[in-house]
Amino acid sequence: MKSRALFKGLMILSWLVGMAFSSIANGAQAQASQPTVMLLNARAPVAPALQLYLERGLQLAEDQKAAAVVIALNTPGGSLDSMNLIVERIRASSVPVIVYVSPRGAWAASAGTIITLAGHVAAMAPQTTIGAASPVSAEGADIAETMEQKVKEVMKATVRNLAQDRSPQAISLAEETIDIARAVTAEEALKAGLVDLMASDVPDLLGKLDGRKVKVLGNTVVLSTQGARVEEVGATFLEEALQLLTNPNLVFMFLSLGVMALLTELSSPGGWVAGFVGVVLMLLSFFGMGVLPVNWFGLLFLALAFLLFILDIKAPTHGALTVAGAVSFVAGGLILFNSFRLPGLPTISVPFVVGTGIFLAAFFFVIVTIGIRAQKAPVLTGKQVLVGKRGLVRGSLNPEGQVQVAGELWSAVLEDESASLPDNVPVEVVSVTGVRLKVRKAPED
Repeated sequence: MKSRALFKGLMILSWLVGMAFSSIANGAQAQASQPTVMLLNARAPVAPALQLYLERGLQLAEDQKAAAVVIALNTPGGSLDSMNLIVERIRASSVPVIVYVSPRGAWAASAGTIITLAGHVAAMAPQTTIGAASPVSAEGADIAETMEQKVKEVMKATVRNLAQDRSPQAISLAEETIDIARAVTAEEALKAGLVDLMASDVPDLLGKLDGRKVKVLGNTVVLSTQGARVEEVGATFLEEALQLLTNPNLVFMFLSLGVMALLTELSSPGGWVAGFVGVVLMLLSFFGMGVLPVNWFGLLFLALAFLLFILDIKAPTHGALTVAGAVSFVAGGLILFNSFRLPGLPTISVPFVVGTGIFLAAFFFVIVTIGIRAQKAPVLTGKQVLVGKRGLVRGSLNPEGQVQVAGELWSAVLEDESASLPDNVPVEVVSVTGVRLKVRKAPED
């Protein structure tokens, strides 16, 4: 009986273990078969930072063979060059790309309009807007009148290509966003056929996309997004840093601090910390200027300011060149960043630039003052430096003997030749004659 009960218990246990493993295997299989949708949050001006992020996200989706990519777009527009590269990458994607203007209140303005149309599916959230796709140069400036018509015609040809499967009304509306900077609501865009659908959020979007047929690289693909696992792709440190460096105020601050650090190193050479920090900050600022639309003519004023600061160290009338350098530095900063304005990017703060220039002039004036005092101070070299230093008697002084000063043994004689001092008594150097020190007993602290 006991054997039968034991056998029955083992059978039940084996059945339970088998059910558990079966459940785990089924769960793993279900998870493996569950489609994955990559979510990219494009909530920034169209600039190299956004371009780098989207390119990496699309490549990641292709590597993981995702079912689709959703680009949650909210942008005021930006660089025409960056927009073209983003559009090229979307159209070259082997994974279906859904550009979704979201959340509520978001907009796909200027270059964002073209990016939305580049998606294999264009969607919008309620209370969002699209349009005002006026062309902007790579420097963020208005297109010159002689070139404006050419650029507009190229952009209109681009939207006609992207919207070729849409209604004539949609194509006409897309051209109007470029010609007359027209903007429309999500409801108006959907009614005209400029976008494919409207969804309140990402889950709602995925539900409406499921089973939809899209053309990807010439092939028809049926979207399978119902119940898909959404994997959000975050920005890397480099992409976040690149995004920060689209702020001209931060770039100008790096530039100013870099100049201060280099001037400190040049005014008192011998160290390396100030020079190293200055080089790093200058590299960051130049990297930011490579990302931002800038007028490089402003660099001439900044270089002139740097030269004037250096010359002021050698000039007989100190201070005048520092003031001139500060004025040139402020002018350079304003010309460098304020000549062009990219939509959506912050502009340089005039009070910040002026305040930085004044601070830089005061900072360098202090450095020059310290340098002048150092030049006028009496030079102490060799044995003269020993005068006033303290040491210890080695052996005895009676009145002659040896003392240890500055880590070395010296022949010494007492100032009071009638006195004597035993070993280890503190002494103070009075004068130096040849290689012999004249000392006296050091006063007690």
